[in-house]
Amino acid sequence: MRLTRYFLPVLKETPADAQIPSHRLMLRAGMIRQSAAGIYSWLPFGYRVLQRIERIVHEEQQRAGHIPMLMPTLQSADLWKQSGRYDAYGPEMLRITDRHDREMLYGPTNEEMITDIVANYVTSYKALPLTLYHIQWKFRDEVRPRFGVMRGREFLMKDGYNFDLTKEAALHAYNRHLVSYLRTYERMGLQAIPMRADSGPIGGDYTHEFLVLAETGESEVFYDSEITDLRFGDRAIDYDNEAQCQAVLSEFTSRYARTDETHDEAAFDEVPEARRRTARGIEVGQIFYFGTDYSEKLGAFVQNEAGARVPLHMGSHGIGVSRLLGAIIEASHDDKGIIWPEGVAPFEVGLVNLRQGDASTDSACEGILRELEAKGLSVLYDDRDERAGGKFATMDLIGLPWRITVGPRGLANGMVELTSRRTGESEEMTPEWAIKRLSEIYAPHHAAALAI
Repeated sequence: MRLTRYFLPVLKETPADAQIPSHRLMLRAGMIRQSAAGIYSWLPFGYRVLQRIERIVHEEQQRAGHIPMLMPTLQSADLWKQSGRYDAYGPEMLRITDRHDREMLYGPTNEEMITDIVANYVTSYKALPLTLYHIQWKFRDEVRPRFGVMRGREFLMKDGYNFDLTKEAALHAYNRHLVSYLRTYERMGLQAIPMRADSGPIGGDYTHEFLVLAETGESEVFYDSEITDLRFGDRAIDYDNEAQCQAVLSEFTSRYARTDETHDEAAFDEVPEARRRTARGIEVGQIFYFGTDYSEKLGAFVQNEAGARVPLHMGSHGIGVSRLLGAIIEASHDDKGIIWPEGVAPFEVGLVNLRQGDASTDSACEGILRELEAKGLSVLYDDRDERAGGKFATMDLIGLPWRITVGPRGLANGMVELTSRRTGESEEMTPEWAIKRLSEIYAPHHAAALAI
């Protein structure tokens, strides 16, 4: 991709109404444009990141054995009345009446719809266990939308729903989701801590939120500092193995970690004082087990092995896909701009030509571009006729993890400059060596993406 042919409307000034870093930087980097309060158009650069995040979510869900589908944004009110949530949900639900005076709603979540689908097609225990999920735009009519995509009215969500014959099987699905979420967040360069949480309008006794620690987080959190030393890493796991999944859940939830809604001061005081931490956190996902409440109300029953008709045990599991983008920036930026982790970068490499129009630099850049793309690396090539300072400022603002700089002085010695956005360190090397280094850096990320 060449900047002379790309749509990247960067801003030099920070918009006055942007209160937190992610909102300021997404506007300045030309990622989003506000359409209405809490509603945004995703411009090409922002949309690329959104697609990267969405792809990782899909890959990790399918790695865990979950099946993708797609449900509509508009839902009939009838199902919600049947579950009892239509009137209970509150003014956040956008209610609509169509031309035939049928009551509709713009879905904030999909428990009712997915339960109705399964109730109509699954009648035997032999079809279980079953987990279906989709990634869909949602709408919640926030009274005060703010902080850009962090608290918007329209947002992209991954919603997953498990259906199991017994509580024990459903709790294994709960554990399986926790494991898949840990993998998902780590692939995005995030540490998202599972914390005991409140179930809210979805209901259920088992629920954990995943929170990214950040000064701008909307939740106060209390935790044992040992939990921040935990990493899932690249360990292999069999998602059908109940003991393995339970072991991971125990490892990541045995230390104290709670949001302010469920904080227990007495239990927190049992944590050694040197390890007690209080901070702010950004919620990026939540998992629930809520038993048979929806299946009983909406008729999702099956025959078990004994021939008895029993309700399905269910859970609901969400990831805030568009919200994640803001959380990543909150956790990874500096005073120059965004610092994308390699796993979610919209382009993996920035290529800067310091002397556009010079035959030698133009030729060298074209050769490097071809070689990088041949290695499967995505490149944003700054081929504009601009000053070096302006090009570097743009690259720092948009935050690509690595930059190759090509100039006549370095080329005279057969060298280019490879720069890390995170550390700011630069190193001179041959173009061939720079390409090799970048291929090695991104090899684990590409391998993770190709594993399913």
